Amino acid sequence: MHEETDELTVSKRDPAGESRVAQWVLLDGNRLVITALLVVAMFVSFVGVVGTLGPPFADQIAAEDTIETIFATMLTVIVTGTTLVVTIGQLVLTQENGPLGDQRDRMDGSMAVRESVAELTGAPSPLDPAAFLQVILQTAAQRAEALRASVGDTTDGIGAEIDELASNVLTDAETACKRLDGAQFGTFEVIAAALGFDYSTKLYQLERIVDNDSETLDAADRQHLAELSAALELFGPAREHIKTLYFQWALIDLSQWILYAAVPALAVAGVMVGVVDAGTVPGATLGIDHIVIVVGAAFAVTLVPFMLFVASVLRILTVAKRTLAIEPLLLRE
Repeated sequence: MHEETDELTVSKRDPAGESRVAQWVLLDGNRLVITALLVVAMFVSFVGVVGTLGPPFADQIAAEDTIETIFATMLTVIVTGTTLVVTIGQLVLTQENGPLGDQRDRMDGSMAVRESVAELTGAPSPLDPAAFLQVILQTAAQRAEALRASVGDTTDGIGAEIDELASNVLTDAETACKRLDGAQFGTFEVIAAALGFDYSTKLYQLERIVDNDSETLDAADRQHLAELSAALELFGPAREHIKTLYFQWALIDLSQWILYAAVPALAVAGVMVGVVDAGTVPGATLGIDHIVIVVGAAFAVTLVPFMLFVASVLRILTVAKRTLAIEPLLLRE
């Protein structure tokens, strides 16, 4: 699950109203980098608070089984959390399993959509998911241009509305196609580009034009409107399909990452329980006992599986929230 991608907008705030920092944390940022920042923040917080507040940490360790209590608990948390995440991965995989009849129905549905895209574009549907979305957007742009050329300056009001609609489709489709060009599935780039094309608003504009101005349009203009509507309506389920595949891919990646991170985390927690005590790491630097730094670093390492979970699920939930409605509905300002 490669994470690097351009920002969804070039403005200071994204369409959902978050700042660029929030946008980077929620969507654009590399999930491994986000995880590393969270782990470092936990380490710094632990050392800063424990090293400066209360009685010396070494004295607490000598008087009580503090280290053993902390890391014995972390051992349980890591094992339980890893099992839970792997279970989530298994639930994702169960969607791929089923009797032959279900698999045939699934195949028939997918092929029907590919045939619809082939009819829309006049060419076989691409194999690559990014190219699959790209050809739909290119067709929508071509049809928007044809609509604008057909209407021309026949009427000031309708001409202005259609010109605005066509310009929006052309601009957003061109931007999304540039980002989709060469984007590899499994990365967030494909989903980010698809999110940048707001087909719902465009469908609403188109519906409003048909409802308010259908009498002023001739048969050719209405045909162009219907063709553009078909392209925009097909982009919705196509994007949802690619998004669903990405979610499955991301959750499987997350399960793998957490399994990889759980092994060293368990080893560190086990070493801390069995080996480290108040006299293991004597001395201090800048007024902070070395034992505080060691315990803080070990505690941060044991949190890596959980921080991976937080960083990855945060993006998945954000994308899911922003794409709840497939039809033209405005769920947020």
